[in-house]
Amino acid sequence: MPEPAAEQIELVGRGIAVVIPCYRVRDRVLAVLSAIGPEVDRIYVVDDGCPQKTGLHVEEHCRDSRVRVLRHEKNRGVGAAVMTGYREAISEGSLVIVKIDGDGQMDPSLLPRFVRPIFDGDADYTKGNRFFNVEDVRQMPLLRFLGNAVLSFVSKFASGYWDVFDPTNGYTALHARVGKLLPFDKISEGYFFESDMLFRLNTLRAVIVEIPIAAHYGDEESGLKPLAILPEFVAKHSVNFAKRIFYNYFLRSFSIATVNLMLGSLLVTAGASWGLYAWVRYAKAGVFASSGQVALASLPIIVGTQLVLAFLTHDMASTPRVPLHRRL
Repeated sequence: MPEPAAEQIELVGRGIAVVIPCYRVRDRVLAVLSAIGPEVDRIYVVDDGCPQKTGLHVEEHCRDSRVRVLRHEKNRGVGAAVMTGYREAISEGSLVIVKIDGDGQMDPSLLPRFVRPIFDGDADYTKGNRFFNVEDVRQMPLLRFLGNAVLSFVSKFASGYWDVFDPTNGYTALHARVGKLLPFDKISEGYFFESDMLFRLNTLRAVIVEIPIAAHYGDEESGLKPLAILPEFVAKHSVNFAKRIFYNYFLRSFSIATVNLMLGSLLVTAGASWGLYAWVRYAKAGVFASSGQVALASLPIIVGTQLVLAFLTHDMASTPRVPLHRRL
């Protein structure tokens, strides 16, 4: 067995916990557990109603004293399994909680990279980014790449983290102080939970740092199909976007950005509505609209678009920069 790296030794005993949600990963989870380094104090294997009885398999074959098996009687979803692990880790005094999947796609040896920005006081939450290296992106199946790219773009609007990519990446680390403030009972229990976490973290003004990682695709089958779940994710992101705008720009604050958004949206809607009405009316009459009528429709749209763009510029610049756990 190779000697632990100096960075791993430095992190030993600092309250690091790992949560591994398990569903149909019986054949791979033991290899994942064996690869977790000595810097981790506790490991929570959450059997999410797995028909393969992964939890029992771990109890019978894993001799690592750090491992505890938690169970859901019925399958509730990967998000629910992670939240169960989070709750247990927080209740037992862990300081940083890392989430790793049990299917072997995430390299446990990268764990120090994820916890280091949190211990250094630079982040509240870290997450993997498989799109950082162009060569790694080329290995990603085309449909998965396209689906993730679209989801990433939509997630920026919903979460407010404009510089965060790869929102569905599940390799993450969370500061427990921030975790205590999250409404675990409201976070999505399915595959949307990673994206929902970003929205919830933004409402807390938490700082997120991305960690470049390589994507590994073996013969395992991912349960997440980006193109298949795209309509559901877009709908949920739309709801989160509306909530975030209300929370950040109306409930907690009212600034010039709020005015830009309200006035800009009103002008674009009014201009487009009038333009559509005029187009239908003149089309029925069989005549061309006057330049004044065209200007009456186009000018509100142009001005309104500029105001909305000004709001988006402000929103992009207001990404949280000071970690929340340092202010608690």
